[in-house]
Amino acid sequence: MPEFIRKFFVALKRKPQMIALTAVIVAFVWYSFNLTVISFTTTRLQGNNMGLTGFAIMLFSTLAIVCCMNAFPYRKKTNMPMLALLFVMLGIVLFCDVHYLRSVMDKVASGTVNSDNLPEVGQAQTVMKVHIILVIVSAFLAATLPVYRKLIRKINTSIEVEANENMETIDISGE
Repeated sequence: MPEFIRKFFVALKRKPQMIALTAVIVAFVWYSFNLTVISFTTTRLQGNNMGLTGFAIMLFSTLAIVCCMNAFPYRKKTNMPMLALLFVMLGIVLFCDVHYLRSVMDKVASGTVNSDNLPEVGQAQTVMKVHIILVIVSAFLAATLPVYRKLIRKINTSIEVEANENMETIDISGE
């Protein structure tokens, strides 16, 4: 296998918790990069607690990253209280996502949305649906870390070196 792929798998074998952390970060970055659409929709629709849920999603997503980093310390046992806190925070983010999406759908169904705002509102619905999927995947990856940690460690990343076959012929006396 090419060297860069081998090095990637060696790094994963040492720190498989980076997979779950990367998933949590990707969910946060997705929501952060689309915050303009979310803010526009919140301003135009002004549903019940839409602004508060947007704030809670940002806050608990940031805290979930910190909890994920502390839940899986390097070369130590899993920090169970931090892992439980991670799942609580991801659950709050998921609840806020669903509440925000339901608020948008209720406003659209009631007819209070102008036709000028429909593209942004549709984008906000798509952003929230993708964010829900990303948060669920992040929680799944964090929960199944012990399973795929064992599978990743079974990957053979050793290098076959041909010159080390006959160690007796190597002269190390320096003469």
